[in-house]
Amino acid sequence: MDIYQILQGPHITEKSTDIKKATNQISFRVHKDANKIEIKQAVEKFFKVKVLDVRTIKIKGKKKRLGRYEGKRPDWKKAIVKLMPGQTIEFFEGL
Repeated sequence: MDIYQILQGPHITEKSTDIKKATNQISFRVHKDANKIEIKQAVEKFFKVKVLDVRTIKIKGKKKRLGRYEGKRPDWKKAIVKLMPGQTIEFFEGL
């Protein structure tokens, strides 16, 4: 799988920015079938940083209703990547 398919984008919330400041961990939205090794290699290659640890979470899509019609948001996967001490990603510095 290509690194552009694995990393789908950053997952930026209040909680993720607090975690970034406190423990140097960054959250990404990743492909559902990507494993921890592929995620680590993709982040290291794309951002040119060293990764210490990767944690993944599968998130179930919520059921939503609009009147009598019911739908479901898609399931997705989130990866929390811990960088080595002293390593930063400039993309997230302005946030």
